[in-house]
Amino acid sequence: MATVSTAPATPRPTDHRPHHPRRRRGKMPILGALPFLAPALALYAVFLLFPIVSAVYLSFMRWNGFPTVPQVWAGLANYRDILTNDTVFHTALRNSLIWVVLSLIVPTVLALLLALALNRRLLGRNLLRSVFYIPAVLASIAVATMWTWMYNPNSGLVNGTLTSLGLSSWIQDWLGDPQIALYSVFVAFIWQTTGFSMVLFLAGLQTVPVDLVEAAKLDGASAWQTFRNVTLTALRPTFTVVLVLTVISSLKVFDLIVGMTNGGPAQSSQVLALWSYSQSFINHNFGGGNALAVVLLLITLALVLPYLMWTLKEDER
Repeated sequence: MATVSTAPATPRPTDHRPHHPRRRRGKMPILGALPFLAPALALYAVFLLFPIVSAVYLSFMRWNGFPTVPQVWAGLANYRDILTNDTVFHTALRNSLIWVVLSLIVPTVLALLLALALNRRLLGRNLLRSVFYIPAVLASIAVATMWTWMYNPNSGLVNGTLTSLGLSSWIQDWLGDPQIALYSVFVAFIWQTTGFSMVLFLAGLQTVPVDLVEAAKLDGASAWQTFRNVTLTALRPTFTVVLVLTVISSLKVFDLIVGMTNGGPAQSSQVLALWSYSQSFINHNFGGGNALAVVLLLITLALVLPYLMWTLKEDER
């Protein structure tokens, strides 16, 4: 009877490493990133958080802005004054809301149409993209100076073009008429901001699945059905970015109005951002000016946050 010999098992080497290295490293990942985030967080705190906290604090004070004058606690008096006694505030609030609504419609739609057109194979497509985008990189005060000259009632390009076309009855004092001054400035805003939104939409169009578009066409879908069900669905994240940036830039519009009308004539083109500045640095009412800034911040949050929350819920679905 044969015997089977068994060799002694080779002992396994002892592993002296920690049993859960990944768990230990993953417990506090933020601490490891803090040294790298510290410079950015410091700049964020100095240039964003501190001014916000300071504005909220000063909105409860009576102060004219001079260091030698003490700040006096006023409570909610500044907010009560701008809501009940400040007639310009209501005009500025109305104009700001009009500006937001028009910005969400006109530049956004134009930017989307331009992006769809320039996403096709066209002769000189890259040149046209650059031409439409160039106004977005110009300084707002330079845009204001240029459009102020164009709107000049005597020697401006707009009235001169209308005269050469035989439309002299359309000639207006574009920046001097209280009925149209705000909308005249808004045309310059359209010209400056449409190109930036167009670039965002162009980037979003690159993410549209080509196979889905082709499948929709093979299934007999029309161009509108393909655009609505495929392209617009893929552009939803882009729309979120464009609309949020549009709302924020609309509420803080300042340079264009200062350079073209300075809120006039007769406060007809006044907006909240400019009126907050005027109250603080021209009327030396820092309490009221900062109260206006806080109201502007609350309006921005009230418009942006619900839309972002709704968008996140839709993405989760």
